[in-house]
Amino acid sequence: MEIKNKKQLNFILESEKQLYLNKDGKIKFLLKKVKREPIYYSWKYVATMRKANFYYGIRRNSIFSAIMYLYYIRKMNAIGRKNGIECGEHVFDEGLKIFHTQGIVINGNCKIGTNCRLYGNNCIGNDGISPECPTIGDNVKICVGAKILGNVEIADGVVVAAGAVVVNSCNEKNAILAGIPAKIIGYTDKTFLS
Repeated sequence: MEIKNKKQLNFILESEKQLYLNKDGKIKFLLKKVKREPIYYSWKYVATMRKANFYYGIRRNSIFSAIMYLYYIRKMNAIGRKNGIECGEHVFDEGLKIFHTQGIVINGNCKIGTNCRLYGNNCIGNDGISPECPTIGDNVKICVGAKILGNVEIADGVVVAAGAVVVNSCNEKNAILAGIPAKIIGYTDKTFLS
């Protein structure tokens, strides 16, 4: 995803902030910040990633934009190191929610659709044999410890169960993938996003 203008950036930032912090109101948001809750730092990472994405797209327009890109990409990487997240700034479409940080590694060449949910200890990238990376659809839920590796495609609405290792494409919408290697074990009857 490439954020093309400031209006789009602000829209994405506000909608994603709602996912992380504003459901409970301003007092609880402040408490999350003061208590340094992990969900607050997940939000900080995602917000900084979006700003780095925006300034990357306009970095050739002015020296200011190039400097701002460098500032936000360094900040994103610093927050990521503290929270155990490694990812490129152009991987996710809008609506990303990271429930638990630590152990999240996502190759910068992956393409992941809207409303992705990550539950921690996830690896999404090449398989070590080929440089090709996964392409993941919209509304995909990637549970704790799940891995998606190689030149695979994942359809919309798929749930990758905890501990699953996906090495083959899944073109069936709303499938539930589980096991090593992951296979379809059922289907969801609705999108399980929160």
